[in-house]
Amino acid sequence: MDPELEAFLPLLPDTDLKDPVAARESIAKYAAARPVPDTPGVAVEDRAVPSEPDVPVRIYRPERAQGAVVWMHGGGFVLGGLDSEHMMAGLLAAGSGAVVISVGYRLSPEHRFPAALDDAYAVLEWTAGHAAELGVDPARIAVGGHSAGGNLAAAVALRARDEQGPQIRFQLLNQAGLDDRQETWSARTFTDTPWMDRDKLSTSWRHYLGDRPATPYAAPARATDLSGLPPAHIATAEFDPNRDEDIAYAQRLLQAGVSVELHQWPGTFHGSQAILSADVSQRQVAELGAVLRRALAG
Repeated sequence: MDPELEAFLPLLPDTDLKDPVAARESIAKYAAARPVPDTPGVAVEDRAVPSEPDVPVRIYRPERAQGAVVWMHGGGFVLGGLDSEHMMAGLLAAGSGAVVISVGYRLSPEHRFPAALDDAYAVLEWTAGHAAELGVDPARIAVGGHSAGGNLAAAVALRARDEQGPQIRFQLLNQAGLDDRQETWSARTFTDTPWMDRDKLSTSWRHYLGDRPATPYAAPARATDLSGLPPAHIATAEFDPNRDEDIAYAQRLLQAGVSVELHQWPGTFHGSQAILSADVSQRQVAELGAVLRRALAG
């Protein structure tokens, strides 16, 4: 493990997903104690996207933005929200030059699949319909997310393809949780890795799915046809149970004729890019912004 990251392991918040309320409180305290990102030139606005129910969003608008990304936070479908994602969303807006629409989707187990996906898809449709108001080109809209948010981004891309929904320019999948079956080497092996391990992953999927069998919209790795999807950038962490399913998804996208960039970050663990003092984290965050900037360029 990267030594700069390893030094922070004792300071990570407790995220026992078996007790969602306590875990949410822990994450909220951790997020509140972090410094506000230094993102000059990025205007921030809270809105509610009309839906059933309305979906809270936080919009980050850099000056002279051309494109936008509908961005979903991580947290195993159980944790997180607009406040915990504030730092990362601001950094992504500043680094990419794109309008970032951070989605406060409903959390499980109170709201199981497909609630979070419905929220994310409603925000995509709203973004496409309000592109002029947002000051962006409707042909330059991406979807993206971290962890469970990466799952939702991939699922939104599948659903938009299947339902002839809004055009998606690009999908940015960071350490996405795509496969509920947990049959890959990394999912079977990483039982004590920081922040996310096999047991937490199993708990996350139980909260999200309940007793329902997983569909491709719940677990995109189950999709049999990946053709016609937007180009993708997929980033993985070395010590992450999601690692191998993300790499397999990238390979399957390529085999379906979809353009893919895959970056595996050595020495990192799931969510470690949030430790911004580490050099590798700074490079990870900078790359996400640069990748999105290139994807949404003319």
